[in-house]
Amino acid sequence: MQPSHSKVIVQEVGLRDGLQSIAQVMTTDDKRRWIDAAYAAGVRHLEAASFVPARLLPQMADAAEVIAHALTYPDLVVTALVPNLKGAERALEAGVHRLVAPVSVSAAHSQANVRKSPQEMVEEFHRIRQLIDQSPAGQGRPRLIAGLSTVFGCTLQGRVPLADIVQVSRSVIEAGCDLLALGDTTGHATPGQVGEVLQAVRAVAGEYLAIAHFHDTRGLGLANTLVALEHGIREFDATLGGIGGCPHAPGASGNVATEDLVFMLDSLGYHSGIDVERLLAARKLLEQALPGVTLYGALARAGLPHGYASAHHHDNDSKVLQGAAA
Repeated sequence: MQPSHSKVIVQEVGLRDGLQSIAQVMTTDDKRRWIDAAYAAGVRHLEAASFVPARLLPQMADAAEVIAHALTYPDLVVTALVPNLKGAERALEAGVHRLVAPVSVSAAHSQANVRKSPQEMVEEFHRIRQLIDQSPAGQGRPRLIAGLSTVFGCTLQGRVPLADIVQVSRSVIEAGCDLLALGDTTGHATPGQVGEVLQAVRAVAGEYLAIAHFHDTRGLGLANTLVALEHGIREFDATLGGIGGCPHAPGASGNVATEDLVFMLDSLGYHSGIDVERLLAARKLLEQALPGVTLYGALARAGLPHGYASAHHHDNDSKVLQGAAA
């Protein structure tokens, strides 16, 4: 498959989605070190935290401090998840570049996750839009992402009708989203289904549809990514070591591992700007900070192929060759 547009964004979401379903609380210092390691590896989009009550998710109690550290890197795009207006207010105070508000397509998951129906969450989403529009424009207003969750299936409800996905997509666009992300919260997605859903949503969403968030629960995360690439998606969420999942989607652990995703994108000629070898080295930080937590990923298990050169090395090789030719 030849890439029609070679630049792809890989957003590291481990600090939020990766940690939120783990009982252990990572220290703020270790989170800072993780951000440093991710940045050093070339990560330039990072979902750093979610602004939720600390009593519900103790892992996110230090959200403002973590965001502040991420913002010390001027070219790092920092995103926070906000489940409601209060969370959005805190995220705006923290100075994030992007807010993602989760809107479950599944009614059962929506009640479990944010105690609102999908339609009530769309109304809350619109209030967040208004809050952003009323905020001072001096530093540039953050972009608002509609993060549709349980798009491809739900552990509580089961099948999610295509008509519901299209309807919620249309509703969040009308409510003022800047970007639309489709999430496989429960790891149900299959490649054929991904193609069908993306085609249907693209018909109503057009260029708003920009981001995919896949889990690897059944080993199909990368296959689903390939289909999404063919449908024009150019931003993907992933977590270092494939950790994480949704606390309200039992058994749905396991995001796509960032290192596996970058390795596949490299092999296809897509450029994320991320160095696979540095990502693999960064896993040691997670092993030390989260003892006993299982890390996933085929690349870490099998190792890089003999003679492998990352996209960075290819770029440097071409520059050397061009210099020699001159």
